[in-house]
Amino acid sequence: MSSKTRIGIITVSDRASRGEYEDLGGPAIHEWISNALSSEWEPVARVIPDEQDIVEQTLKDLCDDESCCLVVTTGGTGPAKRDITPEATIAVADKIMDGFGELMRTVSLQFVPTAILSRQVAVIRGQSLIVNLPGKPSAISDCLNAVFPAVPYCIDLLEGPFLEVNEDFIKIFRPKPK
Repeated sequence: MSSKTRIGIITVSDRASRGEYEDLGGPAIHEWISNALSSEWEPVARVIPDEQDIVEQTLKDLCDDESCCLVVTTGGTGPAKRDITPEATIAVADKIMDGFGELMRTVSLQFVPTAILSRQVAVIRGQSLIVNLPGKPSAISDCLNAVFPAVPYCIDLLEGPFLEVNEDFIKIFRPKPK
C-alpha cells in the first residue's frame, strides 16, 4: 500500500453508477482537494448506486481496508426516497460530528433557500472522518470552503496523517503548540 495520504471520494448516484449521467461531483471534490492540499495525497474514488447496503459497505471499505483518513461523499443527501447517504453514513459511525452538517446548511442557505432540504452529516469511523456533501459542484465548493478549515485538525486528533494545505487557497485552524 502507498505511503501517500489516502482520501476517499464517493459519488452516490444511480444514474452515474450506470453510466447514464456524467459524474460531476466526484471530479469537483478531487479538484477542490487538489487545490487545498500541498501534501501528497492519493484519491480512492468510487461511483456507486443509491443503495444503503452498498453505501455502508463502501464507506467501511474505504475507512477500514483502504486506510482513508478522510472520506468525502457527494449525492444522496436530499429528501427524495432514494436519498439514503446520511442514513448509511450514520449506520457506520462511531461518533456523529453535528457541527459539520449545521455549518454546511448555514452556508448553503446564503445561496439557495432549498438548503434546508439538505441532510448532510459528518461522522467518525475509527481513524477516519466521513463528510457528506451535496451533489452540485458549486455547492460542493461552498461546503468544503466552510468546513475544511477544521478537517486537518480533526484528522490530527484521530491520529491520522498530518495534512499540509495551500494557505493561498484555504486557511485552516490548528491550535498553537504550548
